[in-house]
Amino acid sequence: MARASILTLGTVALLAGCQAQNAMPTAKEGEQIFVENCAACHNYDAAGGELSSRAIAPDLTQLAADNGGTFPRAKVLSKIDGYGQKGHANPGAMPEFGAILAGEQVPIDIDGTMTPTPRSLAALLAFLESIQSEG
Repeated sequence: MARASILTLGTVALLAGCQAQNAMPTAKEGEQIFVENCAACHNYDAAGGELSSRAIAPDLTQLAADNGGTFPRAKVLSKIDGYGQKGHANPGAMPEFGAILAGEQVPIDIDGTMTPTPRSLAALLAFLESIQSEG
């Protein structure tokens, strides 16, 4: 009887651990990724500004406002990942983070299509979406 109880408790604990791993990433998780990878150029408030190279890091709090009030998920993911930047007029302005942001995949709704996305990239997307200003 005791052995069955231990096995049941072990199974419950294992399932609980799986649910925690499979939970969608939060804006708080993405904020940490932002601080580690993005704040050096876009500032801790994500408002951007002029870099030492004279390039301008964009204000990331205005992405939705600049897109008619809708947060441009596909465009933001593409920019962060680095996909499609080859041949860009200034390709060195935004580093490619795709390799850094690899790993466990979670489903993200991109223009009505559930798209497998690296968890860290999805977390960063959640953070950026959470900091959009009203106008």
